[in-house]
Amino acid sequence: MRKAIVYITLRESVLDPQGNAVKGALHTLGFDEVSEARIGKYMELLLDTDNREQAEERVKEMCEKLLANTVIEDYRFEIVEG
Repeated sequence: MRKAIVYITLRESVLDPQGNAVKGALHTLGFDEVSEARIGKYMELLLDTDNREQAEERVKEMCEKLLANTVIEDYRFEIVEG
């Protein structure tokens, strides 16, 4: 059993209105040291395999086909013991 931890973020070249709203709200609350906020997605997937290479291959396919919009998003993942 393995766990995939997947992080998906907007590409740097893509505007992040949600991140800008969070930055503005933080400034309103007095957290003026925040110069940028970017919003992303975090997922944990439990995989029924003990083969690390197979797990990496399958998670990459999942990200490419469904989890990330690769036109505007980047992704990275870690495979750990489940």
